[in-house]
Amino acid sequence: MNKRKIGSEKEEIAAEYLREQGYEIVDRNYHCCFAEIDMIARELSDEGTEYLCFVEVKYRDSDRYEAPEGVISYAKQRKISQGAAFYMREKRLFPDTPVRFDVVFIVGDDIQLIRNAFEFVGRG
Repeated sequence: MNKRKIGSEKEEIAAEYLREQGYEIVDRNYHCCFAEIDMIARELSDEGTEYLCFVEVKYRDSDRYEAPEGVISYAKQRKISQGAAFYMREKRLFPDTPVRFDVVFIVGDDIQLIRNAFEFVGRG
């Protein structure tokens, strides 16, 4: 099976998992000149704040070589952040919209969601 097909399957698993966690999927595989964002979703926090979540999905067939947490480099965080800013401008969302960067790690059959995995990375 090719990497693109595996990636699509794992993203579908991640989307279903997020729905089970109460997320509403707004967009998938968003592309702009800065980056590709796997998923964009909304989640209502326990405190009642609705977050716009930019979600990166990472898959490994095993944890034998590298923990998935280590594969989201600063450069990747910056690209996702720039893509998120572009998305918000494109959709004319208010600048004070609560935003979060979440990551879904899939290692084999295990799924782990990390809310607020990283902060917005601006220029510099």
